[in-house]
Amino acid sequence: MEARYSISRWPDPQQIEAKMQKLADGPLLSIRPEAMARYLGYFETKCAGSKALIEEAKNYIPGGVQHNLAFNYPFPLAMDRAEGAYLYDVDGNRYLDYLQAGGPTLLGSNYPAVTDKALEVVREHGAVIGLFSEYELKLAKIIREHMPWVERYRCLASGTEADMIALRIARTFTGKPNIVKVGGAYHGWSDELVYSLHIPYTQTFESHGIPKECFAHTRECAPCSAESLRQVLEANEKDGGTAAVLLEPFGPESGTRVPAFDYCAKVRALCDEFGALLIFDEVVTGFRAGPGGAQGYFNVRPDLTVFGKIVSGGFPMAGGIGGRADVMDSIAAGVGGGAKRAYVGGTLSANPLSCAAGYYAIKEIIEQDAAKKAGENGDKLCAGIQALIERYDLPFAAWNLGSIVHFEVSGLMYLSARDPDIFKKLPARKRNIEEFGAALTANGVITLAGSRIYTSMADNDETIAATLRAFDEVFQNIGR
Repeated sequence: MEARYSISRWPDPQQIEAKMQKLADGPLLSIRPEAMARYLGYFETKCAGSKALIEEAKNYIPGGVQHNLAFNYPFPLAMDRAEGAYLYDVDGNRYLDYLQAGGPTLLGSNYPAVTDKALEVVREHGAVIGLFSEYELKLAKIIREHMPWVERYRCLASGTEADMIALRIARTFTGKPNIVKVGGAYHGWSDELVYSLHIPYTQTFESHGIPKECFAHTRECAPCSAESLRQVLEANEKDGGTAAVLLEPFGPESGTRVPAFDYCAKVRALCDEFGALLIFDEVVTGFRAGPGGAQGYFNVRPDLTVFGKIVSGGFPMAGGIGGRADVMDSIAAGVGGGAKRAYVGGTLSANPLSCAAGYYAIKEIIEQDAAKKAGENGDKLCAGIQALIERYDLPFAAWNLGSIVHFEVSGLMYLSARDPDIFKKLPARKRNIEEFGAALTANGVITLAGSRIYTSMADNDETIAATLRAFDEVFQNIGR
């Protein structure tokens, strides 16, 4: 059967912008103190095992956890297992899982057809061998089959590595120094990309420990604005030119700021005009948007594509870079022949376990039409949340790009860096989001940072109804 894309309709960017700007400029609506005390009481009475583990872990691990997604309020939960649409913590509590490991488990967690094959590969071949294995080829071929503009593919360890190496390739291939990123977008944590994260034009606000020289060739344009990008590209022409434009095709932070449908096509034209490479960061949208990723959905060809967790089916060593053959040859393994090469390492990258898990996960995603099914679940859930917002006459915003659902209560990422009081406003709005996230968790629903939801094929009418009951319960307890 022909697999289909997950997005049933493209949301109205102007409508979202207006709602979010109003939310960012307006007063915060908080959960009533007595209700918040009850939600926090859940963690104290029902999550004692998690709390004890985290307190002990703080003696060995900075902050007690290893990943930013786990820093949840009031304290991180320790999970025992993930299965299908659910997470189970060490205290035996069950949660609806809309984190989905940050997005890659489109089939649902611990999907048997993938897990069983991965275990078989480990038993029969070993997890890591350090030399070439057949599954490297299988993975590269299935990616190219469904994303034909990814003519060459190289496995890496993470999306952060892939973004970092994409810039190195672009400079090697073009001979130009400058990189343009979209303000507010996240492209991993390599030195020159920890710049204007989350909120546009905040520049080095989150760049502690990184010398300012690392940003000498990082340029920023306004989110979703082809006009702003043109201005930056024109300015770069006076300073050595632009090697590449790097963007999330659905907009910064997985569509927290939604571009016009033709935005990527306009960026492609500008890159051609100024001789810059176009890099799509498809860490989230690759295969989640559909079989051809966002590039297939928009029918816009990037020169390079960055991949993340989904190319290893949610297993470790989860990242990769692909693109035009002539561009990708800039990192062909080995050095020789006098050609310039961008140096790339990665002893554990492309291990048999990760490549096999990625191959079988993508195979199942296509055969099961998982992106389309997850997108339909996203549509139902978003419509339900929006109906509740309207029922309770709340200023909140909800929209979705298929299986990527956004739920916003504070407008944090729409604060203006030009506001002299921005850094005074950040803590309260951040805590507001954290409290909503905690309230939903206490009602059995885990989201990404309290404001983003990744649906999967494992969701169904029952899980969606249970989720909407949780939102309803929380909305009933919002103070005015």
